[in-house]
Amino acid sequence: MTIHTAHDSVIREAAGQPYPYRATELVEPDWTRFPGWRDVTAAEWASVQWQRAHCVKNVRQLRELMGDLVDERFYLDLERDQAERATMSMLVPPQMMNTMVPHVVPGGPGSLTEALYADPIRHYMIPVFSDRRTDWSSHPHATRDSLHEHDMWVAEGLTHRYPTKVLAELLPTCPQYCGHCTRMDLVGNSTPVIEKLKFAGKPNDRIGDMISYLQRTPSVRDVVVSGGDVANMPWARLEDFLMRVLEVENIRDIRLATKALIGLPQHWLQDDVRAGMERVATVARRRGVSVAIHTHTNHANSVTPIVAEATRAMLDTGIRDVRNQGVLLNGVNADPHALLDLCFALLDGAQIMPYYFYMCDMIPYSEHWRVSVADAQRLQHHVMGYLPGFATPRIVCDVPFVGKRWVHQLADYDHERGISYWTKNYRTSIEAADTEALERTYEYYDPIHTLPAAGQQWWAEHGRLDESALKAAEMAEASRRTAALQAY
Repeated sequence: MTIHTAHDSVIREAAGQPYPYRATELVEPDWTRFPGWRDVTAAEWASVQWQRAHCVKNVRQLRELMGDLVDERFYLDLERDQAERATMSMLVPPQMMNTMVPHVVPGGPGSLTEALYADPIRHYMIPVFSDRRTDWSSHPHATRDSLHEHDMWVAEGLTHRYPTKVLAELLPTCPQYCGHCTRMDLVGNSTPVIEKLKFAGKPNDRIGDMISYLQRTPSVRDVVVSGGDVANMPWARLEDFLMRVLEVENIRDIRLATKALIGLPQHWLQDDVRAGMERVATVARRRGVSVAIHTHTNHANSVTPIVAEATRAMLDTGIRDVRNQGVLLNGVNADPHALLDLCFALLDGAQIMPYYFYMCDMIPYSEHWRVSVADAQRLQHHVMGYLPGFATPRIVCDVPFVGKRWVHQLADYDHERGISYWTKNYRTSIEAADTEALERTYEYYDPIHTLPAAGQQWWAEHGRLDESALKAAEMAEASRRTAALQAY
């Protein structure tokens, strides 16, 4: 579906404001409404060990949880997607599963089926085959590593794309797997349609190489520590890495990337994690370094009291901030009201700063989630003015070989064919000797189904002709990356 965001489609209330702000109280849904969790105690729910041990990892476990409250057709729909389309394997912690269909009271066999199909969190955490488009399930220019992060590795797992900051991928796993994951090339288990790449080096060797690069590259001041998700790294090892980064003289910002603050907040409430984060924050303050947590939530229903509790616990350790980087997804949040509801739930309810909303990247089988640049621009327009300026999220397009660009920064836009053109003002690590890197334009492509008839016809005539060449190029690229990994 396409989300309409024009002025005449925005609901207006008696007060005349397109969006009526209301302070809302966060609620933890009752997990015992699901048959499989009928006897789960509050103490079990609060246990991170229980949460990890009871993740939903396959269709059988989902059946055991939901029973006959969901029709068989949904389970078959999910099985087909897992076999034919899914780029990420299933992994949903109970905490996140519990935020699906939170307001529907089960009423007997099949009573949750339609609500589960319509649920925004289910839509990206447990995609089913009928969600996907059948005309263009993938864009002709979709690729496994759509941002070319591996091409910009300066050490295995260390991407240097921007002049002053790097991305450190410490591990290839998460406590939960989002269907739209941009790092589907590396993160998680292989699926029937995607054979994942693997780190070749030993973890200690890779971390040593990362630290060595930071020490000899004084232009880098900012390290995003990610993966995967840092919540899957044993705390002692993560703390050791952070302390080593803090010893590098030129580092001034460290950002920890973790969706687990939303999907598994119980992890961040553990005593050893809280104590360890306080030690890190104390050293960081003494050395003039800002430490922040960047989390990832896409819908207001995910923001619950235990998420707010975990956020407060992290802020109390002395870190600078907790921020949210969401992804703009059709069927989830590509609507002004949904975005503003989420932002206010984060800001008012959990003290999480709305920061970015990324347009969904051009990975395989993602067209049903993606929106056009024009729709993203309209959404940015509609969220302006309601939130404080410092908490108004920017909607950005992560342009291949460029990086984050605010959606109004494009240089040119072919609306008919859905091709936007972008420029940049810095060189990536693979363009040090490229004299034309700052002169050329870089392309990004709208979903074909959002184009006018003439544009869709153009792609029908030209896009499919390139499929064999594109697949060959992707295979060559994957082969090259595998060889590079083996060389480390």
